[in-house]
This record gives sequence, structure tokens and C-alpha cells, in this order.
Amino acid sequence: MAILQFRTLLPLAAIVALLHPAVAAAASGRSMVVTAQHLASNAGIAILKAGGNAVDAAIAVGYAEAVVNPCCGNVGGGGFMLLHLGRRNIFINFRETAPGAASANMYLDAAGNPVPNASLFGYKAVGVPGTVMGLDLALKVYGRLSRARVMAPAIHLARDGFILTKDDTDILDAQTAQFQKNPELARIFLHPDGSALKPGDRLVQSDLANTLEHIAAAGPDYFYRGAVAQEIVKSAATDGGILNEEDFANYRVTQDAPIHCTYRGYTFLSAPPPSSGGATLCEILNILEGYDLKSLGFHSAAATRLMIEAMRYAYADRNDSLGDPAFVANPIHKLLSKDYAAAVRMKIDANVKTQPDLSVATERPETTHYSIIDRHGNAASVTYTLNGSFGALEVAPGTGVLLNDEMDDFTVKPGVANQFGLVQGTNNAIAPGKRPLSSMAPTIVLKDGRPFLVLGSPGGSRIITATLEAAINVIDYGMSPLAAVNTPRIHYQGQPDQVFLEADALTADAEQVLRMEGYTLVTQAPWCAVELIHIGDGGKRTGANDRRRPAGSVASY
Repeated sequence: MAILQFRTLLPLAAIVALLHPAVAAAASGRSMVVTAQHLASNAGIAILKAGGNAVDAAIAVGYAEAVVNPCCGNVGGGGFMLLHLGRRNIFINFRETAPGAASANMYLDAAGNPVPNASLFGYKAVGVPGTVMGLDLALKVYGRLSRARVMAPAIHLARDGFILTKDDTDILDAQTAQFQKNPELARIFLHPDGSALKPGDRLVQSDLANTLEHIAAAGPDYFYRGAVAQEIVKSAATDGGILNEEDFANYRVTQDAPIHCTYRGYTFLSAPPPSSGGATLCEILNILEGYDLKSLGFHSAAATRLMIEAMRYAYADRNDSLGDPAFVANPIHKLLSKDYAAAVRMKIDANVKTQPDLSVATERPETTHYSIIDRHGNAASVTYTLNGSFGALEVAPGTGVLLNDEMDDFTVKPGVANQFGLVQGTNNAIAPGKRPLSSMAPTIVLKDGRPFLVLGSPGGSRIITATLEAAINVIDYGMSPLAAVNTPRIHYQGQPDQVFLEADALTADAEQVLRMEGYTLVTQAPWCAVELIHIGDGGKRTGANDRRRPAGSVASY
């Protein structure tokens, strides 16, 4: 079937109406920090003002978000850091690992069926955290300031507390019922009578402040070989968990070359396995590069169809081929090949559809991303997570550390739909020491070897398409950074066989054409939260915080 040249553009008013007030964007200063929580942005910019580089600021923000964005920022989770430092491009992998006692069938009952919620809540859902070691390695190798200096803002925010806004309490309110079931969580996040915190209340986290102070003084050994690991292991033993002190002592961070690909003269750097983010993002870009999206019109029926089909093939490959490189041979060279993309375009043009046998892993959307650039042009793109909102909803007494539920990102049982209706494969099966497959895609786009965009997003499997769309909104459609991150999105991942839309993502005419072509369109609530920095002519920085995370901000100087 030929591509329909049905040009349907979003009304300008539909885009303008989405834009957050002025705090969402800034276009001044040589240094910039964009995060999903304004106090974390302020912490990062304070470190840059104190003479730190982008890495120093990234560490400060990472620890600050653990305090002020506790659903998603973390000390007890893990993630990825992508750095552009001069001519060096570095990827730091501090993804969580499965405990040594983990097994492929650990969440199945005697009949071989998945036990509901076993991989989501409680200590058995917890992977070995990587954030503390990952941030410390980055600081030690690439930073300029001391650990105590970059951690000082987070320690202050935890010790003295901070005033909650409605945007903060909206996030806390979603877990009030869970907090009430757990004495440690209730002690931290609720009033003494068990009622929810309100806007204007001060959230003080004394235990977390103590933990951060000890890490600042003693380094990651305090977390991995000292009191924190001991308390977590002790609590896990009383709650069916399988973590032991050896798991913490054996944890390691890795450094790799980032995934890289080109698109219309730009170079994209992103996350390699154990994330699927970079490979899937680049495969979609390689496919779309063969089409003139701009001439087809933004979110026209024709352009949207091409995006859907590119996503279809890329997600099928993602689900079928990728996993932790320490356990799985990933066919990265094939997936990133321009010839492979050309072959996929031939199938798209001939209207040949592939349907994946598997679906994406269950990575949940409560992640966070932040983007940083310093006055020297060094850039940091960081995505890290607890997986679910407030992770496994466990805090070992006295630590103040919220723990991840990252084990849910593994395949609980190959070939069987989990509670989300997703069917996963053996490449992502649980094994001791293995890292679960991720969709996180911290990304830096280079133009003539220098940063042009620094971006990324939370959002589970939708991270990839949100990051993709923000980038092509700028590159192909010439949008401002603020419009690029706030414009409504589309997403398609093969299974379920539905094209997901945010409100006003398509005009009625475009929707009609696509439905006539056989696509099932489903409108959903907004998703993801892209935090983006654009570096324009003359080095002018423009930052954009996604309106979907109204607590966030751009900080610059």
C-alpha cells in the first residue's frame, strides 16, 4: 500500500496551550541544569557556581533527588549516566543486579504460576542497588570537587527538610495507603496520626541525612560493606528477602562506550545494553532517516504511520534480541546497520507488518531523568530509578533509604503473560548477578562533535519514543525546546497492538485516515517527562522542563 500523502497539522493553539509557565524554560547562562524537581535543579547549579563541572553537578542532583523526589530519585536504586567530556564519550552503568540466591523461577508458585505482586513489593523484589557506587565512581574519575562538597546540598535538604508544594504532595498522596501499612514509611512520609502530608508542611528525613553524611565521609564502603548493607540484609531476612552481605560487597559498576548512530548529520549517543534504550532509539532513527518527515507534515497521517511502523520493527527486535551483555550476545551491529534499516523500509513501503512474539519488559514509569551542561561544554545525561513509585515500599529501619523493586524488570516466566498482560522472553530471565533489561535512554546529540541536545525521560518502555519524538521535533520540525518536550506524543510497541495517543496528538482527520488503514488508536493520560537542554548557535543554552512534571525546573547561570 502506498503511503497516503494526507497532510494534517496540529493546530498551533493545541501546542501553545500545553506550555508550562516561564519556569519551565530558560535561555540564559553558560551552565544549565534541568530536573523534575526544582530544589534538585538548584542543588546542581549551586555546585556549578562553586566551580564544579557537569559531573560534580550530576552527583549533587542525584543525591538531592533522593531527598526531594523520593518516588523516583534514589540511593537504593540504580541507573545510567552518559557523559560527554571534551572529546570523550563515557557510559556508566550502575544498574541493579539480581542477588546471588536469585533464580529464574523465584516468583512462581508450586504449580509454576507467577505469584501476584511477589516481584513488586517487599524485600524479595529488591535488586542490589547501584546508585551510590555509580555516583561515586563518576565523581572520583571525572569530577573536580570533593564528595562532601557535592553531597552537602542533599544532606542539608534531608537534615533541615524542605517545604512541600502541591506538586510534591500529589506524588506522595498516591502512596498514602501503602505508607500507612509500613511503620518506617509512615514515620517518614505521614503525620504522627497517620494522615497525609499537606502543601506547606516540611518534610524532614533525619535517618537519610545520617546515611548521606556517613557516605560523604566514608564513601561507598559505608553503604556496601557497612551499616546500610547490614541493616538491609537484616530486614530482608525477616521479610522473605534473599539479599545477603556478599551481594552488596560484590556489586560492581561498569563503564562502556555508548551506543552511537547518525541521523541527518547529527550523532546520537545513548545507552547500550543492559539498556535497550540506545539500540532501539537508533534503529527507529535509522529507519525514519529514509523519509522526509518535514515535508509530510508534523503528525500527519503519513508521517505518523511511518513512525508507528518504525517503532513496530524496532520494538520487535528489542524484545527478541537484547539482554544483559554479561549473559546475552546482543546483535548491536545488525540492529544499528543502515542496510538493515533500508531493508525494514522496503517492508514498510510494501505494507508488510511484523508482529513480535514477545512484549516489552515490565519496567514501570516512576523513574527520573536530569540533563546538565557546564560552561566548558561538558554534558551529563542521567536516568535512574527505583522502578515502581517508591520502589518496593521498604525502608530498612534507621537508614532512610527507599529500596527498589527492580526484580520486576526481569522475566518472571517466559511465554506467560504477567499481571500487566506482557509476555517476555528468556534473554531477560532472572539469574544471579544479572542486570534486568531496561528502556532507559539518557541521550546526548552532537552536532559537529559538540553537544546540540542533552535529553532523556522516565516512562518505562515509552522512554524510547518520548526521547525520540523530542529530538525529531527539534531536528525535523524546528520546534523550540519547550514545544518539543510538551507537544503531545504517540507510542507503539507491537504488543498490545494499539497506538497510544496523548490528547490532541493527532487531528481528527489524521485519526480517521489511520483508523481506515487498520490501526487501533487509544487516547491515554499524558506520559513521560523529558528534561532537555538545547545548545544553539554561539553556544546559547535553552532548557525545557516537561510540563508533565510541574515540580521540575530549569536552573542556569
